[in-house]
Amino acid sequence: MKKLLLACAFALSLPFSVSAAELIFPSDAPVASITIPDSWGPKETETGVDATSEDGAIYFSIDVADAASTDKTTEIAIDFLTKNGVKIDPATLKESPETDVNGLKISSLDYQGTDEDGPVDVSIGFAAAGEKVLIFTYWGSKDTQAAHQKELGEMLASLKPAS
Repeated sequence: MKKLLLACAFALSLPFSVSAAELIFPSDAPVASITIPDSWGPKETETGVDATSEDGAIYFSIDVADAASTDKTTEIAIDFLTKNGVKIDPATLKESPETDVNGLKISSLDYQGTDEDGPVDVSIGFAAAGEKVLIFTYWGSKDTQAAHQKELGEMLASLKPAS
């Protein structure tokens, strides 16, 4: 997530070069918005938004939780990864320092792991958004994730609290 946040800082001034959809989520009580390329198949979920790169190399989601349910939502994200064959190595934990993105203070827990295709990076990120917390889940193939850094940076640079 650290590399991703650095790419975000660079992308703040760059326009999207592909067709993209702005998702305001959750639609019934908006907390934030993000612009995700259409090729990633972005969709609103029960608790936020998710998308997968066209080649399947990257999974990215943002869930909205009450501060009191942050731990439960984080467990759900980790369970999702586990059910999808991701094995996280807890010994590789690195905490990324807080970074500001459009007024949201984002921090993350970064891990290395494996899935059926080989080595992966996994990040679980957090940002306070008013009385809610945004929880980011990132799962990317080490072999192919570099090809998506620009798109990921642009996506994070577009993230902002709902007005």
